[in-house]
Amino acid sequence: MSTSNRPKARLPRGFRDRTAGDIAAERAALDTIRRVYESYGFEPLETPAFEFTDALGKFLPDLDRPNEGVFSLQDDDKQWLSLRYDLTAPLARYVAENFQNLPKPFRRYQVGQVWRNEKPGPGRYREFTQFDADTVGSSSPAADAELLMMTADTLDALGLKGEYVIKINSRKLLDGVLEAAKIDPSRRGTVLRAIDKLDRLGEGGVRELLGAGRKDESGDFTKGAELDDDQIARVLEFTKLGGTAGEFRPRLAKIAGFLDRAGDAARDLDEIIGYCRKSGYEAGRILIDTSIIRGLDYYTGAVFEAQLTFPVKNEQGEAVVFGSVAGGGRYDGLIARFTGQQVPATGISIGVSRLLSALKERNNSVLSPLVVVLALEDVSRSFEMARALRAAGIRAEAYVGTKKFGDQLKYADKRGAAIAVIEGSEERAQGIVTLKDLALGAELAKSIDTRAEWVKDRPAQIAVKREELISQIRAMLGGRGM
Repeated sequence: MSTSNRPKARLPRGFRDRTAGDIAAERAALDTIRRVYESYGFEPLETPAFEFTDALGKFLPDLDRPNEGVFSLQDDDKQWLSLRYDLTAPLARYVAENFQNLPKPFRRYQVGQVWRNEKPGPGRYREFTQFDADTVGSSSPAADAELLMMTADTLDALGLKGEYVIKINSRKLLDGVLEAAKIDPSRRGTVLRAIDKLDRLGEGGVRELLGAGRKDESGDFTKGAELDDDQIARVLEFTKLGGTAGEFRPRLAKIAGFLDRAGDAARDLDEIIGYCRKSGYEAGRILIDTSIIRGLDYYTGAVFEAQLTFPVKNEQGEAVVFGSVAGGGRYDGLIARFTGQQVPATGISIGVSRLLSALKERNNSVLSPLVVVLALEDVSRSFEMARALRAAGIRAEAYVGTKKFGDQLKYADKRGAAIAVIEGSEERAQGIVTLKDLALGAELAKSIDTRAEWVKDRPAQIAVKREELISQIRAMLGGRGM
């Protein structure tokens, strides 16, 4: 193949490669989420990556994109297929197809990749992992409350206790406001998408999107909902309601009148919050926030979002609140698309990629420390020590390259190993091994100016008896776990 015909080694925009640390972190997080979900009685389900395009439906907020926000292809019998954009639409198809044989309510969880044909940006990928839990067949607010409590337990189990808040609202409340403000139903989706950007754009940006439209920093223009000033004021006032539904009902009445729909929604919210409070989930963890809307169009009732509350640095080095890592809501009309029969359903989805970014920010490392056994003379001895370490529950590998001693240490360092085990002929004759604490050594090296100081103190390197190898490594790992 000529040089000019060689393909360029590059990734498509919005996709990414993931390394061992990323994969291990995700695996550990998924295992934790799975344990909590199963403890609540949810059971796993898997659906395929592809669905018939018409089965997925047109619910994505990015409707102005070609292909309507999904990746699609036509198979050999001219049927259009699309990669799933979430795990809820495939669940609706599965329930409709198997409705007669399922227990009611049907409770399932699913983890998997989803794909969206959206404009990529910093932290916004076109392929990402979601972890969902759904209850199908129950219209009771208790089903929504249970999902909120389970999400709180999951975030606690992931080490984020005290650093999140779960917010709940209702689409029925907003629909009441839109109806009272005489906003054309055809503009509902645009209004929803505008409010959903409130945490990112602020009130000024949302006001523009509710009006004529907004031009972003790149110069791209997004057409707005074209509401009048009174309609915009009502919508923005709605997003500022606070407290319990009982407390904000008088203010809601001024915005939306006394519509039955809004009143029913307010009662549902109070009931959901009541279940949570009686179960010990205080206001600091689960609360009503009328600015929470969610972007997908298929939600019909309660909607919820889990947000992390600690600050992180953005691309400009500014401190910003981390934001949402999970969201969901009630979608009582989705299954009826297939069956014509109304089937109540509610669910929540954890955005695993964002969640892992949060865990990384909190230094919640989930990858066990690695020990590398160097191969100096007898490789079989290295295999033997590595095998003994693994049998003791310590992650270990024996070096299998052919490089010199210095290169082996560089390899261990590049692998991010915590400890290097060294056994040369002199150590073997004395029945000892040398343990080099690579992490400590890297830190101490920053404050040591000369090699003489390093040799004199040897602070990150010790010699131990061969039979004490495992106990000494456990002691060195200490708080870093195994």
